Amino acid sequence: MEQQEKIILRNVNFWYGRNRILDKISMKIAGQTITAVMGPSGQGKTTFLGLFNRLWDDIPGAKADGHMEILLDNRPVTPIRKDIPTPMLRRKVGMIFQEPNPLPMSIAKNMAFPLKLAGIQDKSYREAKIKKALEQAFLWDEVKHRLHTSALDLSGGQKQRLCLARALVLEPEILLCDEPTSSLDAHAANVIEELLVQLKTRCTILMVSHNPDQVQRIADNVFELQNGRMNPSDIPSKHLPG
Repeated sequence: MEQQEKIILRNVNFWYGRNRILDKISMKIAGQTITAVMGPSGQGKTTFLGLFNRLWDDIPGAKADGHMEILLDNRPVTPIRKDIPTPMLRRKVGMIFQEPNPLPMSIAKNMAFPLKLAGIQDKSYREAKIKKALEQAFLWDEVKHRLHTSALDLSGGQKQRLCLARALVLEPEILLCDEPTSSLDAHAANVIEELLVQLKTRCTILMVSHNPDQVQRIADNVFELQNGRMNPSDIPSKHLPG
């Protein structure tokens, strides 16, 4: 059965001041897939990811136009037009970055932070959500006895899985991953790759990667961004079972 389109872009442009970064981007992405975006450094790949959660909102001179539709709660929304409040958008469109960025507080407080921002006050409900997200990130068994210790004491791979779990705790429908394994050793990177493949059954994943081998292993769709234009890549995907 054909998968439902989760994201539709038609002639989407993005500028920083007079500098056009993205030029007439058009693409369709089905739900519950991993889509990788590759290309040389400095071409706007992170900017492209930021379209989906309005990461550019507060940047002076930044603007976007064109048709952009994403399906959230089975309802089409258009972040470019700001027809959904930014806090609500970012609950549905999570993001993790190249460098793990745990907050300088305990593991438990890192995980509770987005839930508190979302206004969730029930402590037992928060604890259940935290446990579930840490399990999804393959981290629960490693940290369940040290939830009240500093997140900064975790290893690099554990920190990135914590950041993934923190993004997952609000059950996003779309997960943006900006080179999520580039700062990790091979073993930790493999764990993250396996995690992403499993997560695509729950959410749609957009990732930036500079690693062709990684893209072949886990991506369902591969695009290349160069000179502002987005085109299908000739890098094949191997489609790990999800």
